[in-house]
Amino acid sequence: MARQPLAVFDLDGTLADVRHRLHHLRRRPKDWDAFFRAAVDDPPLDEGVRLALARAEDHELAYVTGRPERCRRDTVEWLERHGLPPGRLLMRAPGDYRPARVAKPGLLRQVARDRTVAVVVDDDHAVCDAYESAGFTVLRAGWMAAADTLQEAQECEGRT
Repeated sequence: MARQPLAVFDLDGTLADVRHRLHHLRRRPKDWDAFFRAAVDDPPLDEGVRLALARAEDHELAYVTGRPERCRRDTVEWLERHGLPPGRLLMRAPGDYRPARVAKPGLLRQVARDRTVAVVVDDDHAVCDAYESAGFTVLRAGWMAAADTLQEAQECEGRT
């Protein structure tokens, strides 16, 4: 039996509302540990969760995030707690601080080596542009108000 195509979802700003923890990144120095520890308390973004559940009806789900690998357990528990289907979870390797527009397409290519990726859902415009340039079909998540702090973390510091 053929496997279903993949629908790949970003987490922060697509499925998870990170706004309550952005204050950790506005400090000098930034408190990355507190920022990632607080991810367990992210409220789900209803529109993103509804879309993921709808796609799960005829797709297998996978998740590509700029979160570091050390957040895996908390991230898996968050996905389960909010009723999201299980799926492959690709995260940044330790010490990977490349911009999200570089790191995340690299993670997605790992999934695409042996699977058909039907759609990728992400909120970061630069990441979406990179996915499209690589030939992936993209659905741009626009349901969480853009946050300059998050954009800086993703593009300038390669942290999420």
